[in-house]
Amino acid sequence: MNPTMEPTPPMSALSTRPRVAVVLGGRSSEREISLESGRHIFQTIDRARWDPSAVYMDARGGLWAIPLPLVVQNTCADIDARLAHDAERLPWESLAERFDIVYIGLHGKYGEDGCFQGLLELIDVPYVGSGVLGSALGMDKRVQRDLLRQAGIDVPATVAVPAAAWAADADAILARIAASPGFPCVVKPSREGCSTALAVPRDIEPLRASIDEALRWDTHALVEEHLSGVEVTVVVLEDEAGRPHAFAPTETPAKGAFLTIEEKFLPGYGENITPARLPAPVLDAVRDVAERAFTALQLRVFARIDMYVVGDLGDLGDVADAPNGRPRIIVGEPNTLPGSSPSSTIFLGPIEEGILPHDLLTTILERSLAAHRAKRGPLA
Repeated sequence: MNPTMEPTPPMSALSTRPRVAVVLGGRSSEREISLESGRHIFQTIDRARWDPSAVYMDARGGLWAIPLPLVVQNTCADIDARLAHDAERLPWESLAERFDIVYIGLHGKYGEDGCFQGLLELIDVPYVGSGVLGSALGMDKRVQRDLLRQAGIDVPATVAVPAAAWAADADAILARIAASPGFPCVVKPSREGCSTALAVPRDIEPLRASIDEALRWDTHALVEEHLSGVEVTVVVLEDEAGRPHAFAPTETPAKGAFLTIEEKFLPGYGENITPARLPAPVLDAVRDVAERAFTALQLRVFARIDMYVVGDLGDLGDVADAPNGRPRIIVGEPNTLPGSSPSSTIFLGPIEEGILPHDLLTTILERSLAAHRAKRGPLA
């Protein structure tokens, strides 16, 4: 630390506003996306209500209090290069003294999957969003889909490929996938996001290469049916009584076989349409399924549920009754700490109900604090 840099005091003498640590960066493949999300959260928080500070997590899991000149750096590498001179190293234990709540702007492994949430539980620091279990379920697509099926919620037909089974007999697994779900199919790691190692192979050899690549990122690869329909995303926010409320779905049409990182996060690159161009009964059903998925996975406070509407939109009927020609409403995956950059879809549904971004962040913080005040043991 620069010896001329004044350490942050445990409590501001000038303000009684709750102190918020906005944590960004992290250890996952999504750390650059987290940088975009975290700094937008930091810049958007209503300073009349809250006292935010930026806290950077480096690639080894170390925490640093960073000043504004580091917050606005282009990349995590740019921040890393200046940490020793321009930032203050924060011991984990100091978070309880320095902050009243942590707004987790991390994405992916070690930040969104329950790891960081568990550490904050151990040191008694409230945080936004889901608890350890809900975060873990939200990250692990292999496990979450089993739970969603048990709750009567439609999910993509999926073949899980464990690394050990793949090493033992890849040809048998390839033959099984060729039979069902067949080609084209979608390959991804079980616990990654932002299109990391995602591929849409259309033949055996590209499928083999795609599974190899997915297993570089996780011990399980998923191969799932390729869905042709309307891709939508739905923000869910708990009300004051703790009941999930789904906002208007946003349609996210992809330019290619799947949504790329650029389409998700670069302003002007992708297209987001709110509300989605679906019949009113289908929009209502999508919101209902999003709320049911939120509850089934034990998510808390807020999340974004990515979904597909596939089939005939003229007859809603039973949303799970696809064989009779009615539309399937399929949950792809939840995002328990949704992307929150300026172009992210988390803000679009709430805006339809008159909730501006800084008000949404305030509501998330307030309801997270209330959830932690009411918990018995870790947040559940």
